[in-house]
Amino acid sequence: MLVLNKESIKDTSLWEQAGIENLNFNHEKMTILTKESPTWVHFGAGNIFRGFIAMLQQSLLNSGTVDSGIVVVETYDSEIIDKIYTPYDNLGLLAIMNTDGSLDKKIIGSIGESLIGDPLRERDWQRIQTIFSEPSLQMASFTITEKGYSLKNAAGDYSADVQEDIANGPEKPKSVMAKIASLAYTRYQHGELPIAFVSMDNCSHNGDKLYNAVETIARKWAEQGLVKKTFLSYINNPEKVSFPWSMIDKITPRPAESVKRTLIQSGFASTDILCTTKNTFIAPFVNAERPQYLVIEDKFPNGHMPLEQVGVIFTDRQTVDRVEKMKVCTCLNPLHTSLAVFGCLLGYTLIADEMKDPNLKKLVEKVGYEEGMPVVVNPGIVDPIAFIKEVIEVRFPNPYIPDTPQRIASDTSQKVGIRFGETIKAYCQRDDLNPTNLNYIPLVIAGWCRYLMGLDDQGNEMGLSSDPLLATLKEYISGIKLGDVKSVGASLQPILSNEEMFGVNLYQVGLGEKIEGYLKEMVVGTGAVRATLQKYL
Repeated sequence: MLVLNKESIKDTSLWEQAGIENLNFNHEKMTILTKESPTWVHFGAGNIFRGFIAMLQQSLLNSGTVDSGIVVVETYDSEIIDKIYTPYDNLGLLAIMNTDGSLDKKIIGSIGESLIGDPLRERDWQRIQTIFSEPSLQMASFTITEKGYSLKNAAGDYSADVQEDIANGPEKPKSVMAKIASLAYTRYQHGELPIAFVSMDNCSHNGDKLYNAVETIARKWAEQGLVKKTFLSYINNPEKVSFPWSMIDKITPRPAESVKRTLIQSGFASTDILCTTKNTFIAPFVNAERPQYLVIEDKFPNGHMPLEQVGVIFTDRQTVDRVEKMKVCTCLNPLHTSLAVFGCLLGYTLIADEMKDPNLKKLVEKVGYEEGMPVVVNPGIVDPIAFIKEVIEVRFPNPYIPDTPQRIASDTSQKVGIRFGETIKAYCQRDDLNPTNLNYIPLVIAGWCRYLMGLDDQGNEMGLSSDPLLATLKEYISGIKLGDVKSVGASLQPILSNEEMFGVNLYQVGLGEKIEGYLKEMVVGTGAVRATLQKYL
């Protein structure tokens, strides 16, 4: 059996016999050069990093275009490094899940160093500070999820860690964004060295979210005299420090038991799937779909590795914005959320199975093609119709992608403003469109409110996915009872009028009552969710 480590990968023939693509470069040499002259640090050691971003650099290493790899830093869940990276010499295995059920298997070997981003892990933290003092460093990228950039809690106050970090300065930061501000200060202190901080997280205007958080902390520190005043000028000088926008797209779900079984059959033994104490599902292998997109605003004060040679598109901010809006507001994310809420209600546990449901397939077609597409601006570099066609006909129906509606349903309160609110706002701004003509987006919002009741379509109790506003939302919904349509109206008012959540007051744009009406139909009794979908689809 093949065990993943730096010694075993030297025997290329064994890996080839198992149908696993080996590295086309000297792994030990890459590790040494990465440590000597780091060019790229990535924060967030999860599956999207290993299954997509690390493989971009690997392609450049395989072609001999670059000779150093990536330093990965984990700031949230140290078990990922301790249990998945360190024991396997920072190696992994990527299993690309083809639509015919076959797997394309490749060793992941572009990670030169893995570190825990926590001042309490002193040796690691000192090493990260050293890396940030190196003139060779060009980019720090991020996949830490949207909530990683937030400084405030659900009540709108700075979180306890952020308050502490603001008061204490850059020495021993606790919150992720204060850690980044602290490392930027290290770079500033070593001669105002240039760097690009590149959020690759799946959220709108991600570069601004990162900039706003880092700049806020830097400003607070400067105001209190905890850092030099000119540090703020450095953060705000785009010729020294940039925060490009990006759009990323690739589904890398939690490691699947079916993939584990196939890998074991092929002779690969490093397949233990772990769930960390922070509820991260991770393994030495990553399973992922084949399609992938990464578009980045071309703002790099210290240059960047030639990722354009491996499919990354560098362009201007407006184009990134258009691609991101196309995906997040119309062609993928709203469809995912639509499937998530109704999938949970109807008892589905796989997105692919939902695509066999004629009502749900028609729903995503209506939300995407019919209601979203009229407000999409063609970005020019990716065709919106071809993109959504691939999503609906190839990506979502792939039965080998173990992606669940329950996973997609998490943090929905943080997503509805972008995934649906932007389209509603665009309808309000256009003379030729009227938001009151929308039918299917309001139907999904009503479905989400029905989901928040915590009862499936048969009236059975149903676990709800994590959401920072879950307790508040459940309290609003608590007055709604299955079989009592009169209980709907007042309960929905605080949700549907919440401009912070949706970007608009849904009553003021003429959709509040329509959503109430849909929900009334869905709470008539058991089976009412399915009946409502059948009625309108």
